[in-house]
Amino acid sequence: MGQVLLPEGRLAPPSGHLAWKGHDAKDGAVYLVQCDSGRGGVTFVPNGQDGPAAPTIDPETVARQAAASMRLEGPTVASPRAAGTYVVGMPMWMWATPSPSTFGPATASATAGGVTVTATAKVTRVRWAMGDGETVTCHGPGTAYAKSRGKAMSPDCGHLYERPSYEEPGGRFQGTATATWTVTWTAPALNDGGTFTETRATEFTATVHEVQVVN
Repeated sequence: MGQVLLPEGRLAPPSGHLAWKGHDAKDGAVYLVQCDSGRGGVTFVPNGQDGPAAPTIDPETVARQAAASMRLEGPTVASPRAAGTYVVGMPMWMWATPSPSTFGPATASATAGGVTVTATAKVTRVRWAMGDGETVTCHGPGTAYAKSRGKAMSPDCGHLYERPSYEEPGGRFQGTATATWTVTWTAPALNDGGTFTETRATEFTATVHEVQVVN
């Protein structure tokens, strides 16, 4: 399961540190317990007792429990609109409506074995699979289109369809916007912290036609 650093793992945190659990150096010692994975923690051992036999708390596991309690959702796609019609060769602007549950930040804590871990999650990128074999990665919710922009490309999240969607199922491109949530966690009592990622996806459709030219 892991290894215990003894006696090299013996620590001397300052008086009053949570690791002492209300004790001090005259009552025992504080040891660092490290898992094979590199994660670990600290524990207090009274005088006269053997050192810890195995790690008891993996703070990243506790952090994942905190993240599981959050409301982390896929993007709320504002464009392309299911009711909209788009044109081959014309820039499409993609954007999502941000909220705490779709872009963050969201924060939650979890406690196990007396160790409290606080985790904060926020979306760091959205990968748009456009349904035509192309993908676009955007580092934010995108910019909402305004008529004053004319035929300009989106400054941060756009695509250009090169063929119509007539032959696609339902006559529409079937796309997916996948948000990557980056979760940053801290365990102050263990002087530890780290990051991991979660993904959430939202499906969308885009109807794309060719411009009909009349002679």
